[in-house]
Amino acid sequence: MEEKPSHAATHLTPDPVEATEAGTRHEGGRAWKAMRALALDVTPLRESRDFRLLFAGQAVSFFGSMMTFVALPVQMYGLTRSSVAVGLLGVTEFVPIFLMAFVGGALADAVDRRRMVRATEALLAVGTGLLILNSLLAQPRVWVLYFCAALFAALNGLQRPSLDALLPRLVAAEQMPAAMALRFLGATVGMIVGPALGGLLVAALGPAVTYSIDLATFAASLAALWLMRAAPPPPGADRPSPRSIAEGLRYARSRPELLGTYLVDINAMFFGMPMALFPAIAEGFGGASVGLLYAAPAAGALCVTLTSGWAKRVNRHGLCVALAAASWGLAIVAFGFAPTLSSALLCLALAGASDMVSGLFRSTIWNQTIPDHLRGRLAGIEMVSYTTGPLLGNAESGIVAGLFGVRASVVSGGVLCVAGTALLSLLLPAFLRYDGREGLERKRAEEEARAGALGRVS
Repeated sequence: MEEKPSHAATHLTPDPVEATEAGTRHEGGRAWKAMRALALDVTPLRESRDFRLLFAGQAVSFFGSMMTFVALPVQMYGLTRSSVAVGLLGVTEFVPIFLMAFVGGALADAVDRRRMVRATEALLAVGTGLLILNSLLAQPRVWVLYFCAALFAALNGLQRPSLDALLPRLVAAEQMPAAMALRFLGATVGMIVGPALGGLLVAALGPAVTYSIDLATFAASLAALWLMRAAPPPPGADRPSPRSIAEGLRYARSRPELLGTYLVDINAMFFGMPMALFPAIAEGFGGASVGLLYAAPAAGALCVTLTSGWAKRVNRHGLCVALAAASWGLAIVAFGFAPTLSSALLCLALAGASDMVSGLFRSTIWNQTIPDHLRGRLAGIEMVSYTTGPLLGNAESGIVAGLFGVRASVVSGGVLCVAGTALLSLLLPAFLRYDGREGLERKRAEEEARAGALGRVS
């Protein structure tokens, strides 16, 4: 008679088929958890109505702006046939941004931030209308392109500090990496679709049509801003003045992790920003490819944002910024040697992915650690840092290309980007050691101390 196995024996020696199915379920569960850990965190969209409005309105408006971002240099190149003239657009934009970002930062700490964004958004729409009128002329004026570039730069300098300082009001500090990833998602989608479509439209229908679509997108952002709740200045806000601006500069200088984010990004973008050369490079791949070149970095950035769930578990933010900046430089070197359009687009996508990692952690450092009463002024300093590099870098790449050729300009810029990042990392060890948990605790302590001081005064 066959002896039946005991219950204990059955438990210890499971059926092979059941064991295989259980193992498969276990592995599937682990894979699902891993995918969820990487997936984009949409908690800020679920929990904050005003963040949803800001996200949607700015995403639509930014899409249109990215069409103009391509159309303007393409129109300039078509009128002048000069990469230097295209690069000088960056110089034209640099001075207004440099000056107005500090003014905009001081205003962001002293007035309603939502109202400031809304007013500047309306003025940006007016400037886009001027571009349309100029493009409809029989002979469009080059000086109008430079004037509008400077006007947009000045208005962005006034607007962006208030826009950046508005975000910490809308979401909790712990949700900041997720909020920044979502904000970058809207931007990167716009940077993919906008330049690609803008390049096709400006080649097929001309710049006036492209600018007209940009003008229409301002309606969405203005409507969203109108529906948002007011964002009054923080208690005890400093009045805009040179003294208040100087206070922000002193605070930034006292924080080595902030200095690291500014200097590493300026270095990377100044030496490794070849976008002024895209119209000239595109001629070798076919004129319509210019939009693809502008869009490729955003495609890489999109891949990072869609898998950014891992970012909330990383605390060595400074180290991540440095590694990402060096990776950007290496990808730009590879782009300089790319023999085909497909390989060039791949290199630019890798560069964009690296830049997104850098931007994600730089923004997290800024928004998690800077007290609210200084957030606008520091946002102005941040804007100077992340616009100085690209604007002057475009001029640098155009000048070097004029002297030594396009490839020499791209490759040398990437090499200098990597070398500069390594040097700055050695000079700023506290930046590499920065831990986000310590920064968040310091912000809370500073805000509590300020609230206590204001309470004693009142």
